[in-house]
Amino acid sequence: MLPSEYANYDGLGLAALVRRGEVQPSELLQAAIARIEAHNPRLNAVVLRMDDEARRTLQAPLPDGAFRGVPLLLKDIEEHYAGFPTSAGTRLLKDLVRERDSEMTLRFKRAGFIVLGKTNVPELAITGVTESELWGPARNPWNLARTSGGSSGGSAAAVAARMVPIAHGSDGGGSIRIPCSMTGLFGLKPTRARTPHGPGVGEVWCGLSVSHALTRSVRDSAAVLDALAGPDLGAPYFPPAPLRPFADEVGTPPGRLRIAVSDAPLFGHKTHPHCRAALWSSARLCEELGHEVMQVTPSFDRNAMVRAYLLVVAASVAADVRDMARLVGHPVAPDELEDATWALRLLGEHLSAGELLDAIRVYQHEARSLAGFFESCDIFMTPTIAQPVPLVGAFAQRGFNLAVLKTLKRVAPRKLLDLVFERIVADNPMLEAMSNTMLWNLTGQPAASLPLHWDPDGMPVGTQLVARYGDEATLLRLSAQLEAARPWADKRPVGV
Repeated sequence: MLPSEYANYDGLGLAALVRRGEVQPSELLQAAIARIEAHNPRLNAVVLRMDDEARRTLQAPLPDGAFRGVPLLLKDIEEHYAGFPTSAGTRLLKDLVRERDSEMTLRFKRAGFIVLGKTNVPELAITGVTESELWGPARNPWNLARTSGGSSGGSAAAVAARMVPIAHGSDGGGSIRIPCSMTGLFGLKPTRARTPHGPGVGEVWCGLSVSHALTRSVRDSAAVLDALAGPDLGAPYFPPAPLRPFADEVGTPPGRLRIAVSDAPLFGHKTHPHCRAALWSSARLCEELGHEVMQVTPSFDRNAMVRAYLLVVAASVAADVRDMARLVGHPVAPDELEDATWALRLLGEHLSAGELLDAIRVYQHEARSLAGFFESCDIFMTPTIAQPVPLVGAFAQRGFNLAVLKTLKRVAPRKLLDLVFERIVADNPMLEAMSNTMLWNLTGQPAASLPLHWDPDGMPVGTQLVARYGDEATLLRLSAQLEAARPWADKRPVGV
């Protein structure tokens, strides 16, 4: 199989070729390696190559899963692969080899995937852009001057450039949906705890984060979810089981849905006209398909939810840094972390247990209220991001902000930390650009980004769909219907 032929198929399409004996898994692997070598030097999507390990995998019989023989890349955080490091985008862990596979890695393998590398992430997957000091920026195949988003930015760039049809991703505040919006992919954040975090932890970021995949087709996403979903041994909680396989929802008519639409930024203050245009174009398409569309925005306490989100992230980063200290066998020094990561770690360390519990109670209370909003609609639709795809480096700390972060590495009085935190809540450029995704991590509801629109600059702009807790079925049915009505499979960046 030529690399150019390989690039025309989604994951299930490649697996079908293998099942019919038209290609061998080794041919798919060679095509994937060729495309990584051709495109990765300019995109910086793949930061760990595992070519030899992938070839060794092919020496044994492959599991007869839905994706037998299909190449896959793992996001370089959370999901460990025995015998290889998981850097999490930080210098501290770059060379720390992991002793066993994570449960998600095992499930990917059982589905028949061939893991051949790991993808670029920001340090500790904190930000919505992938620009760590360790690995450098992951670039967008649609425009190399622009970011591919984050924190699954390396995975997004790799799939958009057709290196692999599917890549692992995780989403703690939009980290699947944001990069999918920026690179023209389909990205589903499943319901909280739909996929496992074991065996090392029970939940990530107090339940805000969930793992899945970035794909080019809705059917791939549904089939991957079938392979990954379900509790693992010792899982602290899990959502209601689906009534049938997620793959069966693709192509099932969704019926006439009540779709609430809003272009109001949920965690920010303004929505760019290009993002607004993408949303209303998608809404009109839904009307043409026979759905009831109404303009309405759910009511919630924006400042309280932003504050709760950031408090949970800060506390989680502090806990992550303590974990890293145990792994490397020494206390973590300020210069071993990026400035912003260290500041978040300090904020987390200064929080009291009561403050963290207050934050959790805030978003649990608001989640109950937002569940009531979905009594009057089946789907809530927004722009995935509120601003056009940013340039690489757009959110780098400069001037006064950078000086404050440098100061915090030397001295960290509580008053200064409180001031920094209030500034982040009130004025956060990254939050402005990516304001619509975090709310659904707090509520735990499933949400997806669909590549239904391209702006005048030729950049993708995603439309976000949100469904009730546990209702990926409706989300997948509508997503597949929209994909069929406005196909995106033939859209690809120039040169890939």
